[in-house]
Amino acid sequence: MKQDDNKVQVTNKQNGEDEIIKKIGERLKQIRKEAGYKNYENFAFENDINRVQYGRMESGKNFTMKSLLRILAIHKMSLKEFFNKL
Repeated sequence: MKQDDNKVQVTNKQNGEDEIIKKIGERLKQIRKEAGYKNYENFAFENDINRVQYGRMESGKNFTMKSLLRILAIHKMSLKEFFNKL
């Protein structure tokens, strides 16, 4: 039974991480729209970002910190500013 308890803990942890990544994606979408871009494709194209990769970021798929930092640099936004409104 102990092994099953560990599986539940790992699953709960992953669900929590997935939820955070989803919220980060929602925040990216918010700041893109605030910058005047109606869709992610135009934002990605104008900023020389892979369109599919950026679309995954906004939809809350797993992504790298390096990718997040690049997007925030485009918006001239610090990590602190970004996460304060998460």
